[in-house]
Amino acid sequence: MTGVYVDDVAVAHAFYTEVLGFETRTRMDLGDGTLFVTVGAREGAQPDLQLLLEPGQGPIAEPYRRALYEAGLPCIVFSVDDLAAEYERLRGLGVRFTHPPQEQGPVVAAVFDDTVGNLVQLVQPRQ
Repeated sequence: MTGVYVDDVAVAHAFYTEVLGFETRTRMDLGDGTLFVTVGAREGAQPDLQLLLEPGQGPIAEPYRRALYEAGLPCIVFSVDDLAAEYERLRGLGVRFTHPPQEQGPVVAAVFDDTVGNLVQLVQPRQ
């Protein structure tokens, strides 16, 4: 499991499941509006890998996320089989890309805003 700091766990959960297509692995209400949520890839090659959507407020998370975002650096990278198709699918769903698919060494990569304070990169090995 790896954590991804987000502005709002409920909004992140909706984005990562409804838009990106992940499935909910764990969703627990811890009280006081606090959620513990993990998501993972559907039919994934890595069924044990989960993303913990963590509240991004606090003295460590906020400066870390802000610095990554302002530098244009993704907080996480996902590989996809067909980047061009995924780019078009996500754009059709209103996802804002900070850069479209571009060749970057041995991969083609694109970066988008996950709506909860992070940049996410998609990569596909060059053919």
